[in-house]
Amino acid sequence: MNIERLSFRATERREEVTGLWAYPVGATHTLVLSHAASTNIEHASMVAIAEALYAVGIATFRYNFQYMEKGGGGLDGRRTCYEAVRSAVAKAGELSDLPRLAGGRSFGGRMTSMAVAEQPIEGLSGIVFYAFPLHSAKKPSIDRAEHLADVGLPILFLSGKRDALAEMHLLKPVVDGLDQATLQVIGMADHSFKVLKRSGITEEEVQRIAAEAVREWANGNWQLEK
Repeated sequence: MNIERLSFRATERREEVTGLWAYPVGATHTLVLSHAASTNIEHASMVAIAEALYAVGIATFRYNFQYMEKGGGGLDGRRTCYEAVRSAVAKAGELSDLPRLAGGRSFGGRMTSMAVAEQPIEGLSGIVFYAFPLHSAKKPSIDRAEHLADVGLPILFLSGKRDALAEMHLLKPVVDGLDQATLQVIGMADHSFKVLKRSGITEEEVQRIAAEAVREWANGNWQLEK
């Protein structure tokens, strides 16, 4: 996978952050990806997502939030995260004229949809959640989904049956209640897309299934396997 490392200004007030641009030959879309709360764009989970998408012809632009660029610690405020999302989508548009999607792993995906719900992002065609964090562990709720009705874009949820932060009996009604939402259940994967050995499927296969779902959904085939 050919990767270009670059930096860009995530907000008007803060330093630049790192982005990783991977563009496969014949790519059909770009997916702008942000990381989970405690990881960064070079974490194994983000590498696995990018590699699987590359293999199915989806370009990726991974970017760090400012707090992670500094090595972690406390999260940025929501407004700062929203600015980073908007800046990353705009930067991806400078890199390629491919149709742009945006989302990310867990926290990153949620910050993306909240940014869009607050203010539409020009040039954005849809949102992809890799394990949307519907609620905290052992605290089932759908409060974090309230903003999704204001997104106004097609949304793809990729979620495993063992995800402790998105219990399926709560997530499915949320998806069904949205006008342009699609759910792809990723077998017995957990919130990190890890699977039990006895499941008979590898983590690489989990990522392949997710990537193929993104490709099919992005190309207009929304009737994915539940």
